[in-house]
Amino acid sequence: MLSIIQAAGWPIWPLVACSILALALVIERFLSLRTDKVAPPRLLEEALSASRQSVPSPDVVGQLSQNSALGEVLASGLRALNNDPRCSEVDLRATMENTGREVAHRLERYLSALATIASAAPLLGLLGTVIGMIEIFGAQSSAGGATGGNPVQLAHGISVALYNTAFGLVVAIPTLIFWRYFRSRVDFFLLTLELSAERFARHLNTLRGRP
Repeated sequence: MLSIIQAAGWPIWPLVACSILALALVIERFLSLRTDKVAPPRLLEEALSASRQSVPSPDVVGQLSQNSALGEVLASGLRALNNDPRCSEVDLRATMENTGREVAHRLERYLSALATIASAAPLLGLLGTVIGMIEIFGAQSSAGGATGGNPVQLAHGISVALYNTAFGLVVAIPTLIFWRYFRSRVDFFLLTLELSAERFARHLNTLRGRP
């Protein structure tokens, strides 16, 4: 691998940096977008059961908020009722929607960076290709009238061109695949959060004003 990087010349170093950054972002997103951290399957039913008769205590609401992203959204509605048992339905839904927006922003974090790397890597590879072609023409012109030009510089220019093109695609293709995967996963989670929050908001509406 080191020999390939050396043969590709300095234009490959931005691609190496992009590959390291993309790998770090992919690992981080895999850890952050786990189902148990975003929307545990039975959490909504548990929250409905816990608040069947009355609004849970602030301690229970705090534990729910720390459970997951979905728990944070559900807890915001319970916290609104704890602060004002007779708050309007509009205020209750607005509180949950604002929390949902904050959660959605966190779920989408770094996706734009992955998309940028997927778009920029082929261009960086193309830049290396152009630099390699410049070196090839430089080898031809520096040879003057000699037939075949400078073979060493010619071979180096070809290696720079080909290695950078290939490495740019090697970085871009997996990054694009992971970006699409995480994008679809986030969309699925956002839909789950929206449907769960709507169901929980209707449930909380029945608790408003209860003693």
